[in-house]
Amino acid sequence: MTALLRTAVSPRLPRPLPGMPGKSKHTRLALEQETLDPSNWHEFRAQGHRMLDDMLDYIEHVRKRPVWQPIPREVRHAFREALPRQPGDMAAAHEQFMRQVLPYAAGNVHPGFMGWVHGGGTPVGMLAEMLAGGLNANLGGRDQMPLEVERQVVQWVRELFGFPEAASGLFVTGSSMANLIALLVARTAALGAQVRHKGLAECSKRLVAYTSAGAHGCIPQAMNVSGLGTDALRMIAVNERHQMDIDALERAIETDRRAGLTPFFIAATAGTVDVGAIDELAAIAECARREGLWFHVDGAFGALAMLSPELAPLLAGIELADSIAMDFHKWGQVPYDAGFVLVRDSAIQLETFGSTAAYLRRDARGLAAGSPWPGDMGPDLSRGFRALKTWFTLKVHGADRLGAMISRTCALARRMQERIEAEPALELLAPVALNIVCFRYRAAGVAGVTADRINADIVADLHESGICAPSTTSVKGKLAIRAAIVNHRTSAKEIDALIAATLALGAASEKKRRGPG
Repeated sequence: MTALLRTAVSPRLPRPLPGMPGKSKHTRLALEQETLDPSNWHEFRAQGHRMLDDMLDYIEHVRKRPVWQPIPREVRHAFREALPRQPGDMAAAHEQFMRQVLPYAAGNVHPGFMGWVHGGGTPVGMLAEMLAGGLNANLGGRDQMPLEVERQVVQWVRELFGFPEAASGLFVTGSSMANLIALLVARTAALGAQVRHKGLAECSKRLVAYTSAGAHGCIPQAMNVSGLGTDALRMIAVNERHQMDIDALERAIETDRRAGLTPFFIAATAGTVDVGAIDELAAIAECARREGLWFHVDGAFGALAMLSPELAPLLAGIELADSIAMDFHKWGQVPYDAGFVLVRDSAIQLETFGSTAAYLRRDARGLAAGSPWPGDMGPDLSRGFRALKTWFTLKVHGADRLGAMISRTCALARRMQERIEAEPALELLAPVALNIVCFRYRAAGVAGVTADRINADIVADLHESGICAPSTTSVKGKLAIRAAIVNHRTSAKEIDALIAATLALGAASEKKRRGPG
């Protein structure tokens, strides 16, 4: 039947509508043949090879470049041009990219980038992204093999965290979206699917949620976007290890229950954004079980410590979570973006997002088969093939090698801690739990505000030097220099360079502020 249909159906040019002038044969043929494919595939292929070689050269020799450099005014101005109306030359566009874009990126590919928790990417992931771009698959649904690749990665993630076969997983932009999805699923579990139609205003329960004072800002943002409001989020104090205080959590739940409120959600953190602390997950899981609350773990970067046999014990209790948010584009080194949410009970996730729209009708065969689709598990119907670069990364590098890389970044953080503790001019501001080191230049003899300014200037000077790129945060009321060692390319050389440059810049800044004498 399929072969018969292929031979019976032949392309026809559309007939003019009644009252509309017909098109000439030449015009109709031109319209039929017009595409955005290259007119000269040989030249296009050669240019594509040059572009690929340029990016491979960039990654291979990235250590010879500054981590970051300021963007010249004329370069910014070059990207204020009017909308192009006529076709241009791809080689010229590529040349402009190489000259005016590539040199002025954030620099997280560079081993000296330690400013924020950004992965460094890999050549393997870059090539996989190219394959995904060529395939141009929309993974919102339909019966297609790219979805089986995503389901394969979901299976691997379930295996990694000890989740049951009934658990569902979904690739998203990042943990901000993953945390929001988990919160919405928990809201459905607490209020039922009718909340999707009637809204919170028709619900008699006033839901409240809990997270630590060290949680990422996307948790309050999720409360905001979900309609629950940030006032319904309790920010629980942390202990001396920057972990959520369990006693304070339990007291807050009890207080809210007595006030007639409905506690429903606890967001623990595996790898806090400021210092890399891991909440006591097993204790929080027990509290959630006892109180009947949804137990969620924001493991944006820290959850992938499960790949390391050395670090995995630090995450004890994560296997008890109802949901986990994480990013493969951080410690997993997958190119941006590749966030992921794992939900223990797929039925509740489907109840939260499933659609019955006519244009999304499912069938037993054909492209409309294979239900449920990822579009039933989250808000996105248009979804890129993020799973492919993740699948390639795991297939080519293997879980054990990735785990060893993660362990090495933590070992580098401990080395950095030792260097800081050995320097009288430097001060460690927080315990080093994983791979994040918060410290400062002491600036002895100057006031606190001035010391903060000196440390802020040190960071800006480090950025502009191109040597390395840490960031700043606040720890115990002090401005801290924050080094997040995430990039697999980072070595002891970059750690030593950061310490040496901090000491030199700090001494120079301190001397300048004190003045002569």
